[in-house]
Amino acid sequence: MSRLDITEKIITAKVLKGLKWADVAAKLNLSKEWVTAACLGQMTLNAEQARIIAEIFDLNDEDQKWLMVTPYKGSLPTTVPTDPLIYRFYEMINVYGTTIKQLIHEEFGDGIMSAIDFKMDLQRVADPLGDRVNIVLNGKFLPYKQF
Repeated sequence: MSRLDITEKIITAKVLKGLKWADVAAKLNLSKEWVTAACLGQMTLNAEQARIIAEIFDLNDEDQKWLMVTPYKGSLPTTVPTDPLIYRFYEMINVYGTTIKQLIHEEFGDGIMSAIDFKMDLQRVADPLGDRVNIVLNGKFLPYKQF
């Protein structure tokens, strides 16, 4: 048994029960973005959160313990993603990564955007030419320190 096995159980139960990530998130009173990442094995749940997730997805006590283990984050199966949607993000970073870096440094100075002190919001935006995906990535700026 591994955390990946629990992720597969969660996805299977979600499909069979016809659940939406937003509905699962509402039961935890957290964002759909964070709860989805947690259910997919990228975040650590506390005991109460793990209990609720286990209840929603019919997980047993052993499965529930895996939800509280610190995961190996950012683990895609290949170096270059092959899933078309994930690949587009890879492509966006290849094309606009240096632009984002330059603009952040120009605005904030030498540092990085945290993926730890971080929020994400994903919304559907109606558009007569075809609905659009609006994603806001909101991370704390962490300046490099001199020593």
